Amino acid sequence: MAEKYIDGYPEYMHKLIQKVHQTRAKRKDFVPKALTPEGREDVLQFHPDYAKGGKRNLMVGLNKGDIVPDEIANLLEAYPLIEKGDIDLSKADYSPEILIIGGGLAGTSAAIWANEMGVKAENILLTNKLRHGDANSIMAEGGTQAADREPDSPAKHFIDTIGGGHFTNKPDVVRALVTDAPIIMDWLCELGAMLDREENGEFTEKWGGGTSVRRMHSCKDYTGLEELRVLKDEFTNRLIPSIEHFPVIELLTDGNKVTGAVLWNLETGEYKIVKSKAVIMATGGFGRLHIRGFPTTNHYGATYDGVVLAYRAGAKLIDADTVQYHPTGAAYPVQIIGFLLTEKLRATGAQPVNKDGEAFVFPLEPRDVEASAIIKECYVRENGVITPTGLRGVWLDTPLIDLKNGEGFIDKSFPGIKRMYERFGIDIRKNPVLIFPTLHYQNGGIEIDPWSHTSLEGLYAAGEVAGGIHGKNRLMGNSTLGTMVFGRRAGIDAAKFVQTQKSWGKLTLDHLDVYVQMLKAANIKPERRAPIILPEYRGKAALARMIDVF
Repeated sequence: MAEKYIDGYPEYMHKLIQKVHQTRAKRKDFVPKALTPEGREDVLQFHPDYAKGGKRNLMVGLNKGDIVPDEIANLLEAYPLIEKGDIDLSKADYSPEILIIGGGLAGTSAAIWANEMGVKAENILLTNKLRHGDANSIMAEGGTQAADREPDSPAKHFIDTIGGGHFTNKPDVVRALVTDAPIIMDWLCELGAMLDREENGEFTEKWGGGTSVRRMHSCKDYTGLEELRVLKDEFTNRLIPSIEHFPVIELLTDGNKVTGAVLWNLETGEYKIVKSKAVIMATGGFGRLHIRGFPTTNHYGATYDGVVLAYRAGAKLIDADTVQYHPTGAAYPVQIIGFLLTEKLRATGAQPVNKDGEAFVFPLEPRDVEASAIIKECYVRENGVITPTGLRGVWLDTPLIDLKNGEGFIDKSFPGIKRMYERFGIDIRKNPVLIFPTLHYQNGGIEIDPWSHTSLEGLYAAGEVAGGIHGKNRLMGNSTLGTMVFGRRAGIDAAKFVQTQKSWGKLTLDHLDVYVQMLKAANIKPERRAPIILPEYRGKAALARMIDVF
């Protein structure tokens, strides 16, 4: 007999929802207390970063000996897709002064600001793995942090960010982030971004997990999409060249200097050689590696390419061991498992509650703490809800949002999420949704300084591919901010840099010889190749993917 469904849920799950309804009235004005620092440390033992297994020491490269997730080590300890004799480097197909790899918020910002600083549009080239804008940037929902009015200040933003990162962030890089935040908000408004405002015209600013002041600027639950919309318009109006479906499969070097890249067309299989005086890496994160078997919020092309290529060329990494799991990923229905449910839901009143309708965690703990508490509730206390496919989760009591803010608030503030669930017969205004942490963000990456320099001459990094900004944990709203702050800084500094370069460097793949020798010395066989470009979802291994925490 077919399972009976009520309001989009199997009958047994719908019965469990009644406990959420029954306890809602007493929870309306009750919020669990935030954990003490000692309490946070205690619950973090259930975070996948701290759990046993799933990691190993790197065997090659500048960060040899560092502990990283197995999925990352598999790519960093892999052979290149090409060998020196495969590619004719005697002639370049493109010769921009600045090559930008990746067309999300970071890469697009870098292109605009390089042009603003005097580099002619025709001397800039932006290459995209997929289409321009196919990036995590357009999937960012919740908002962008900026301390742009009293009683807030960049100093408070700095303290929140450092604390959220467990005091492992690079202070000079965080200082750049928070100092430039108001500049970025002004810039977005000048470009025409339609950010949420109060009736008096001031920005609507919301709380974020781990923040001491309301400073989250947003455009409903489409923030990244709106920000990239205006940036792409500006990019297009400036006539800056871009090409699509051309991922970079190798950097070109001249000693310690990056001099260009090898592109490969996804549709035709042809190679293109780019020589440039500066390269800005803006390839995003690693969500599609599904670290420890977790589902992901990330777009299809997020496969760690930029870090692999930069590391092979000799760039230094930082915080490569740490992964951000967003506390509120969709856990039901199966078609949207892992999809992002913005932190802004909790900032406006939604509460995580267990199968008995109990609120068990302060809704706005830093993300790693919030995620750990949910994992503990599901797997240790066994107070989660099990779905028809065997996944576990807790409820996010979304009807509380309208109850606390007035009827119609969800319609106004969360149209995207509301519509996503309506496709499956679920009304988030009337019933809670099931959540479980989902792989969301690459906290570390290629180490940068405040002007986006890497350890290689001529190579810059901006956006999620860059490390040092967030330390061991990122706060909500610092991701979109970081893309534009360090995209802007990379574009500005790269423009100054290329103006000092009177000649072009050599185009070589000599760094591959060095790296391959390290691989051989570590007895690593050439079966693995990287970058992987796109994730693999065929076969038994992918179909059998399961969360591996305990």
